[in-house]
Amino acid sequence: MAVEVVAPMPGTIAEILVSVGDEVKADEELIILEAMKMENPIVAPADGKVSEIKVEEKDKVDTNQVLIVLG
Repeated sequence: MAVEVVAPMPGTIAEILVSVGDEVKADEELIILEAMKMENPIVAPADGKVSEIKVEEKDKVDTNQVLIVLG
């Protein structure tokens, strides 16, 4: 079952910390989202494997935009 990781707020992707195929654990940092001049870590909501990364570094994102899909 796929789990979508979404942006909690609008901002800019500062850094992507995982690659497609990586196994991740719940609460592991996936992306650093820069918003309001702060770096906000976006973490995995559950254990899984990164099946898709829908953004690139320096992309501007909106609230609830899908960033990563865990399979």
